Amino acid sequence: MKALVTGATGFVGSHLAAGLSASGVEVVALARRADQEAFVAGLGARVVRGSLEDDASLRAAAAGVDVVFHVAGLTSGGERELLAANEGGTARLAAAVRAAAPGLRRFLYVSSLAAVGPTERGGRLTEASPCRPVTAYGRSKLAGEAAVAAADLPWTITRPAVVYGPRDRELLRLFRIVRRGFAPVFGLGRQELSLVYVADLVAALRRAAEEPAALRRTYHLAHPDVVTARDLATAIGRAVRGGRAPWVVPVPGAVAAPIVRAMGRAAAAAGRRTVVTADKMAEFLAPGWGTSVELAARDFGWRAAHDLASGVAATADWYRDEGWLR
Repeated sequence: MKALVTGATGFVGSHLAAGLSASGVEVVALARRADQEAFVAGLGARVVRGSLEDDASLRAAAAGVDVVFHVAGLTSGGERELLAANEGGTARLAAAVRAAAPGLRRFLYVSSLAAVGPTERGGRLTEASPCRPVTAYGRSKLAGEAAVAAADLPWTITRPAVVYGPRDRELLRLFRIVRRGFAPVFGLGRQELSLVYVADLVAALRRAAEEPAALRRTYHLAHPDVVTARDLATAIGRAVRGGRAPWVVPVPGAVAAPIVRAMGRAAAAAGRRTVVTADKMAEFLAPGWGTSVELAARDFGWRAAHDLASGVAATADWYRDEGWLR
């Protein structure tokens, strides 16, 4: 099999590209910059220099592929910028694939639960839930889904919950804070969350791309256990503090909002992207993000293997080994 993986320079895409290559799949991956090429090649992929904005590079990367895993996407920015990347880039990729890969078996799009929007505490999002995204990011991912569904391609859409694991830099911030002995949580820490460890997600993406029953279907991907933000902070604390739970510090929304705005401005001033932005407060303070994963279990037999404790422990071990926890 020959597969194109977009986003191979990022967190999820790098794990997917490496796993595919290790199992004998011929992997093609995009690299936007010269300094990314060695990393992508180290994953076992053939590098094509280009981006989702470059039609010629997309056609070159897609030439003759059997499967496309579209993992790349923009996670922060203004509404127009997010739509340009997550809707416009997806539409351009689909057009390139139609032209360059007549034998395509599957176009798998990695969307997000943010495209659906939150639910109430105790509620569980399903693939049939109405989509009411509450952030610009969520709206852009939903628009990307529409672009995929409108394309004349054999597609599958996946909506992972919160993804964590080795190489993740978003939850790394919380690991570093909690190691000091305290864990700030939005609100009272009662927000309900579904999570998925990156290795489990990669296994799901591969199964979904190969399963005939998954054709033109959408799937939520997460571990079946729904946890609270307090549970997550406590599990991280135990993983990085030798089994000792941290002091969990509730941060009311009225206090959190100006802090998050300041963090977003500081990141922008430094030229860094971050998902900790004022627009994201609607997601951070939502009552619940719990999701059902029964459809994926039914259609292609996937269940996440790592619960919160084992996944967080494996992530902490990797951070320590790589010198990321400092």
